[in-house]
Amino acid sequence: MPFRKLPLLIAGALGITASLVATSVVHAATADGEPVPIAHPAQHDATDLNAASIPPERIKATLDAYSQWLDVVTQRNKVAGMATAVVIDNKVAFEREIGYADANTQEPVTADTVFRLASLSKAFATAVTGLLIDDGRFSWDTKLTDALPFFQLRDAEASNEATVKDILGQRLGLPHNTYDALLEDNVPYEELVRKLDEVSLTCNVGECYGYQNVAFSLIGDLIYAETGDFFYHQVDKRLFFPLGMASASYGRDALEGSKSWARPHRPKGVHAWESFDPKEAYYRVAPAAGVNASLHDMEQWLIAQMGGRPDILPQPLLDYLHAPGIPTPTEIRATPWRRARLTSASYGLGWRVFTYAGETMIFHAGEVEGYRTMIAFLPKYRLGMVSMWNSPGSVGTDLMPMVFDSMLGLPHIDWAGVDSDPSPGNAASVKPYHKHRHHD
Repeated sequence: MPFRKLPLLIAGALGITASLVATSVVHAATADGEPVPIAHPAQHDATDLNAASIPPERIKATLDAYSQWLDVVTQRNKVAGMATAVVIDNKVAFEREIGYADANTQEPVTADTVFRLASLSKAFATAVTGLLIDDGRFSWDTKLTDALPFFQLRDAEASNEATVKDILGQRLGLPHNTYDALLEDNVPYEELVRKLDEVSLTCNVGECYGYQNVAFSLIGDLIYAETGDFFYHQVDKRLFFPLGMASASYGRDALEGSKSWARPHRPKGVHAWESFDPKEAYYRVAPAAGVNASLHDMEQWLIAQMGGRPDILPQPLLDYLHAPGIPTPTEIRATPWRRARLTSASYGLGWRVFTYAGETMIFHAGEVEGYRTMIAFLPKYRLGMVSMWNSPGSVGTDLMPMVFDSMLGLPHIDWAGVDSDPSPGNAASVKPYHKHRHHD
C-alpha cells in the first residue's frame, strides 16, 4: 500500500495549518495563572457547563514544576529529544521541546519536528471508522467475513462472529501481539493476516482482551472493501486535513521526507545517544502503528479528542470511542504509578480507559524501536497531555502522572525519578534496547 503526505501547500492555502509558536515554552504567563491561548484553527467548543475547573494558581504551579522537571531530564540527558504539551479547556497551556531530532548532527527538536506515533495511531483508525459508520457505510457490528472473504480464525464459528468492534476493541480472542514477532522479521502483513486461522484462540470472540497490531489492521482492508478508497486517504480527508494537522502522514517515506523529523536513538556509552535508521516493520500495519505527526499536529488532535472540534469529531462518537470496553486488569499493575493511582482499567476503541484517583482518564502509549509516545486526558477537567520522544525509556510517560497529580491536588510523588540524585554513570537512565513485542 503506498503512503503519501498531506499536501502542505493546499492546507496552507486554506489557512488551516496551526500557527507556529515563537518560544519553546509557553505556559501560565498571566498574573492569575490562566493558560495562555495560542492561535489555532477556528474551533467549535463543545459545552463547558459540566467541565470541572482547576484553580488558576494550581495550574501555574504545576506547569512551573513541569518545566523544572524537564530541566532535570535535559541536564541528565534522559532522552535524546522530546516534544510535549499540556492542553486545558481547548487551549495550549504549555509547550516545550528539549534535546535533538538527531543527536549526530545536533539538529534540535521543535514543535514542528515529526515523530513516529507508534500505537497512538490506533485512535486515528477508530475515529475514521466511526465517521464512516456515522455516514452509513457499514456498522460496528459488520461481520469481517461479510467484507473480507479471506478472513478466517481457527474456529469457524468464531470467524463468522467477529465484527469491526471486536478487532478495534482488542477482543478478537487471539493471544496478545499475535504475529508481531514475524512482522518484525519482515514477513509481509498480507501473509500474516491469512495465517490467523493457524493460531489457537485464548477465548471466544468478544470475551477477553488480547492486544493486537496485525489483526487490528484488518480495519484498513475492511474500509477499502466498503468504500473503494484507501484507509490512509480517508484519514487524510476526514482527520488530518480538517484538523490542520499539516505535517501528519503515514509511512516511513513520508517521515523521512518531512522538513524536520526525529531519528530514533539508542544509548551510546553512558553519556550520549546515537541515531539510527527507522525500522519499517510496524509501518506495514498502518492502522495500528503507521502515523507520523508533530507536536503542533498532536495538540490539535488532543483538542479534538477532548471535544473541542465537534464539527470534525462529534461528541456522541467520542463518547462511544472512549467508553470502557473489555477489562484489562493487568494494566493496573504495570507500573508503580498505575499500582498507586488506578482502580480500574479497560480497553475502549483505540484508547485505554482508566479510573485514575477516582477520575476517568483516557490514555494510550506507543513504542517502536527508538521512539516512545504518550497521550492522556481527564475529560471532566478538559485537561490533557501529549509527549513524544525519540529514545527508549519511560520518562515521558512517568512525568504525566506527576503533572496530573499536581493538577488534582494530590500528594507529590516522584514517579519519573527527577527529584532524586541520578545513579552514577547513568546519564541516559535506560537499559540497552532489547527486542520485544509492541504492547502499548
